[in-house]
Amino acid sequence: MADIGDLDLDTLDFGTVEPKEFARIVKELPVRRIAELMSGPQRKRVLDEVFNRMETLFKPDVAGKRDALIRWRITNGDDARDVYETHIADGACTVSRQDSGRDPQLTLTMAAPEFLKLASGNASGPALFFTRKLKIQGDIRLAGGLTYFFDIPKA
Repeated sequence: MADIGDLDLDTLDFGTVEPKEFARIVKELPVRRIAELMSGPQRKRVLDEVFNRMETLFKPDVAGKRDALIRWRITNGDDARDVYETHIADGACTVSRQDSGRDPQLTLTMAAPEFLKLASGNASGPALFFTRKLKIQGDIRLAGGLTYFFDIPKA
């Protein structure tokens, strides 16, 4: 494992970073550096990698027969945002990189650093919600159990 200070985040290929190593990087990076990373050219690549991994880290046995469309709005400090959707159905999680136009059961809105912390197991949804860093619209019970549907590696 590389020392955090030695990582060149602008050239790091996040597709080659294992989930546990990714969790460690997010845990050890100052929020300022995460914000810089997520406002630069790597933003889309990092978000795409995190969402791609949701499909493989999904735990169908925990989700059961649930059928839910979750819309993720990842902001970057101003009003600009990236929109992704995860559809949990038939024992699978599929990801779309755009708004489908369908009504989601749940919409989650947060800044990119908070999203990376949540997705890497370095923050909890309730803590982000109660500190107003996560906005929830829709099924609050689904939001409360969402992280259990994924095998999120811990740093």
